[in-house]
Amino acid sequence: MMELLHITTLRPGADGNRPNAPNAANYDEAKANPYPNLPDPLRFKKGGKVKTAKDWWSKRRPEIVEDFDREIYGRVPASVPKVTWEVTATGREMNGLTMVITKKLVGHVDHSAMPSIKVDIQASLSTPASAPGPVPVMVEFTFGPPPRALPPLPRPTGQTWQQQVLAKGWGYATIISTSYQGDNGAGLMGGIIGLTNLGKPRRPDDWGALRAWAWGASRLLDYFETDKAVDAKQVGIEGLSRYGKAALVTMAYDQRFAIGFIASSGEGGAKLFRRNYGEIVENLANPAAYHWMAGNYMRYAGPLHASDLPVDAHELIALCAPRPVFISAGSFQSDPWVDAKGMFLAAVGAGPVYRLLGKKDLGTTEMPPIETALIDGDVAFRQHSGGHTAAPNWPVFLEFASRYIKAPVATPTP
Repeated sequence: MMELLHITTLRPGADGNRPNAPNAANYDEAKANPYPNLPDPLRFKKGGKVKTAKDWWSKRRPEIVEDFDREIYGRVPASVPKVTWEVTATGREMNGLTMVITKKLVGHVDHSAMPSIKVDIQASLSTPASAPGPVPVMVEFTFGPPPRALPPLPRPTGQTWQQQVLAKGWGYATIISTSYQGDNGAGLMGGIIGLTNLGKPRRPDDWGALRAWAWGASRLLDYFETDKAVDAKQVGIEGLSRYGKAALVTMAYDQRFAIGFIASSGEGGAKLFRRNYGEIVENLANPAAYHWMAGNYMRYAGPLHASDLPVDAHELIALCAPRPVFISAGSFQSDPWVDAKGMFLAAVGAGPVYRLLGKKDLGTTEMPPIETALIDGDVAFRQHSGGHTAAPNWPVFLEFASRYIKAPVATPTP
């Protein structure tokens, strides 16, 4: 890819482990570009302000999508093979206090054009057995098989996120991202990216793993549209860390997802690219993570810099509008790498688009105290006091989400 881009060297990423290293990660707010000069999401590339929702949908939004496609996440080729879903097992089990019906799902990708590359999307769906109708579902990106159902715990704070969702009358699902796209550079020759490219290397604007993982979530939503247990118009997406990045990309590109819970996503997710704090552009452009991104992204760690990017993370959040999105982060002390303030500033920067579309922004431009929930608008933010985890924010997210997502109500017996 470096040869294709005519790049001979890349600047090293920030070192988050050695504070005395020459390239040590910056955690000094004064040096973090605290007031970045961000691209205006409501200004056309040729100049002039976006004044109406029609202009946003028909003209400005496509401009932003094109920049993200070309420079950051890559394009999904038109030739992606078809997916056929199979329910491989169905069973009943108790999860906490709720009996659920769990289905093991496999999305078989047509690999007739390249038989040597077999791709299956592994997923699971659990819905309340006693639901009076189709239920909302929260989908989580995960590394491996879903956890087994657990017995009731003595206090609500001990509930898993799945049990908290079930208490709302919703269902939950997991999707194993690496089942259909590997999380390494060698994986680009396999998985859905390698299959679509017939085993050949990527072009500079081809999709990376984040966009491929998002594609898989969209295919799972295709299945949900055929399953009578699921209210496919009330499906949310959640992920932590790299999967927080993937969840935000999913929300931005597929408008069918109703809500997003974006946890500790950092660089490449909700954090502003232009911020020099913790993880930075160069970390994602180097060998450990370049496969997440389009090849063209590597140029911003070579001849170009973050300030040269035509878009930034606030515009990725803006692509979710007018749908609700919840940005989650851990404490500055426990998880500085993801740059909680950089994610907050991106949420602020998405506000003008939400307002244009008749929705509410965060309601402030000042970073709130830790544990303060900003959930009165349609863009939400909370920094909890824990580390690199979504768990402390699940109850707050569900409070926020309950304004939008509603479980079916049983019809009273005459």
